[in-house]
Amino acid sequence: MNHQSITFDVDQGVARIALNRPDSANAMNLGLMQELMMASIRCDEDPAIRAVTITGSGRFFCAGGDLVSFAQAGDQMPALLKQLTIYLHAAVSRFARMNAPVIAAINGVAGGGGMSLACAADLAIAAESAKFTMAYTNAGLSPDGSSTFFLPRLVGHRRAQELILTNRVLSAREALDWGIVNKVVPDADLQNEAQALAVRFASGPTSAYGEAKRLLVQSAAESLDTQMELEARAIAALGRGADAKEGIAAFLKKRKPSFVGR
Repeated sequence: MNHQSITFDVDQGVARIALNRPDSANAMNLGLMQELMMASIRCDEDPAIRAVTITGSGRFFCAGGDLVSFAQAGDQMPALLKQLTIYLHAAVSRFARMNAPVIAAINGVAGGGGMSLACAADLAIAAESAKFTMAYTNAGLSPDGSSTFFLPRLVGHRRAQELILTNRVLSAREALDWGIVNKVVPDADLQNEAQALAVRFASGPTSAYGEAKRLLVQSAAESLDTQMELEARAIAALGRGADAKEGIAAFLKKRKPSFVGR
């Protein structure tokens, strides 16, 4: 697969995706969104990929939508925005529901759609220099990229309103305090920290991770009884697999499990 706007490589079961428009702050244009969607499908389909990291090239994670391309679209901007969200939302949906855990390694500013992408990841690690802002309403736009789903679940409704309506800028430490990221590390350590965590996931029970991810995503829309039935079906299905048998045997024998991921 040839890429112009991302880089994509796989090592030790980990797919590393880097948004690669550094001269434009990795802003989301149509080409970048198309490539991100195709990368998400590959991560979902390739059984050799058992964890994913997403980061940005250069100084930015992602500044959000490419406002230059929006302006150039003129009267066709609404159509362009519909195209962009088709690809962005498809990518987020794949990342949220695939078996492989997805780690955002936030190396700089995460604004607008970049912050949405960070919130949608399963886990997020931020560099000390990272900053977070929703930014949408500054451009007269409303949020996309799943942020109105994930952000209130991370920070609560009141704080989500504040971030969306005021475009308050959070430091990495504030984002940690608010629950937007899981960990803050020195800038120089970010990529190694994210890769080490991804490698750990890549040797884990991939199917179990996937079932847990899907249960969490759909929990907001289900009743208690329905959600518990979905839990029962998921855990029973996993109980038929090799990883559950291996995990239980390893626990009983007090040894480290060796999961195959299926």
